[in-house]
Amino acid sequence: MRRIICLFLIVIMSTCTLCAQKKEISQARDFIKKGKNLQQAEEMMTNLLKDSANKTNDKIWVTLFEAVRKQYEQGNEKLYLKQSYDTAAFFRSAYKMFEILGSLDSLDMQPDARGRVKLSYREKNAEFLNTYRPNLYNGGAFFIKKQQYEEAYKFFDIYINSATQPLFKAYNYAETDKTLPVAAYWSVYCGYKLKDPKATLHHTYLALKDTAHYNLMLQYLAETYKLENDTLRYIETLHEGFEKYPKFPFFFPRLVEYYADNSMWEDAMRVCETAMHIDSTDVVYRFATSNVYLNTGKYQECIDICDQLIAENDSLAEAYFNAGLGYFNQAIELDKANKVSNKRRQHILDFYKKALPYLQKYRELLPDRKDKWSLPLYTIYLNLNMGKEFDEIDKLIREERK
Repeated sequence: MRRIICLFLIVIMSTCTLCAQKKEISQARDFIKKGKNLQQAEEMMTNLLKDSANKTNDKIWVTLFEAVRKQYEQGNEKLYLKQSYDTAAFFRSAYKMFEILGSLDSLDMQPDARGRVKLSYREKNAEFLNTYRPNLYNGGAFFIKKQQYEEAYKFFDIYINSATQPLFKAYNYAETDKTLPVAAYWSVYCGYKLKDPKATLHHTYLALKDTAHYNLMLQYLAETYKLENDTLRYIETLHEGFEKYPKFPFFFPRLVEYYADNSMWEDAMRVCETAMHIDSTDVVYRFATSNVYLNTGKYQECIDICDQLIAENDSLAEAYFNAGLGYFNQAIELDKANKVSNKRRQHILDFYKKALPYLQKYRELLPDRKDKWSLPLYTIYLNLNMGKEFDEIDKLIREERK
């Protein structure tokens, strides 16, 4: 008897739930018909779908779509008439339409009890969405301009994914839509700006087909691999970038920097030699080569390059510094011997004298870089018995250490 009562109660509750559900759907459709309270209608259907038991009810999905579509159409009309309207809300409505009908299509694809699939909505919905699909791309571009990269990524992602959705199979976007690689590039860009490796790499394969942005793609990939501590791919990407775009400012400096930071001077020199072969007049290439020469003890070669750079541009501070260190380091190396002959001592002083004007000029050009010029000048003033200059820099160093 108790079991019968329980079953009876369940039937009553289910009946009440269905009645309430029908009432909400009816109310939402009335709002849609009148073109009023559309957000409320949307919210009502969204709340119904929170109950997993309702997710297979196509009437709820259709009503939800109609509520959003009506909002989209109202927004489109206002924009057309140049009336005040929230453009972001307009694009978000377009995005929602694709999400809703995509979910409805998944429901539509479910086989019946006999395993048959009868598509009731696909053709009509695909035709409708195909017309408005460009607004997904436009929405992504809109949010990029607003620097809302997370939002922009969602638009490009759904635009790209539509190419593989069963809903749009008839349109064969993968073959017919030439904008897909560009959309993929912008999705990578958004992921890169968000510092989100997963988002950056998600559409990489497709984005690399966008030849117009290939150099930037390699930059974003390199920085993403570095963020993930994937050193092998980082260096491989820098090499590819430098090989294909040697004059692009990103790849060469970072390639040399990586090898320098890891004391891989032979590799650094090979990159510099390649660069100099490409353009021996390039300032960046020549300065980087002077750095490698300086760190590998090829001091005269370093000085020669720096003198050429200074002759062309006498305000290039780092060229003075490298040339100065080229002489300074030779003095230091000679001074390392346990016993220094008078002749050797004279050579040491000569190197200090040659280093002096370069390092003084560097200090003049970059007075705030005390960390670079103070100790070399201190050593030079000490060895050349320049009392006044030595006292001044000694005082400066002491104050810096306090």
